[in-house]
Amino acid sequence: MTTRIGILSDTHLYRCEPAFRKMADLAFRECTIIIHAGDMTDPSILAAFPHQQIWAVHGNMCNQTARAGFPESRREHIDGYTIAICHGAGNRMNIEERLFARFHDVDCIVYGHTHRPVIHQFGDVLFINPGSFQATSPYGSPASYAILETTATGLQARLNKVRFPG
Repeated sequence: MTTRIGILSDTHLYRCEPAFRKMADLAFRECTIIIHAGDMTDPSILAAFPHQQIWAVHGNMCNQTARAGFPESRREHIDGYTIAICHGAGNRMNIEERLFARFHDVDCIVYGHTHRPVIHQFGDVLFINPGSFQATSPYGSPASYAILETTATGLQARLNKVRFPG
């Protein structure tokens, strides 16, 4: 069985704007699950995903509603794989080492915070940082997101640039 999972992070929005809805639809319409790896800022933006299951965590820039409604980290199981989701915090330089120490027994670690898109394997663990969906930081690159697919032979991930409707 194959499951397609859309991954975004660091949206930094206070409401679900029409432009965000359009960008999210273009990026994730084929996905059955959405992972938001924190810093959504306000959970109202998740209304852009009315037909998908949502796995979200809060980040360091989230408001109290998001902090109360979503955990700091979570583990999810899908198609025989375990995925850890954690926004991350603190120093960007050693964030992956800290996440690996905490979640070394999973198949995939999804994180945010750095605004830098990354996909790479460390041992048996796949690391995914989708970057910032809104590209709202001097630390990041152009707006980006990731797609993760579960397959019988492993996890397959790719990074994509956000397409702006127009």
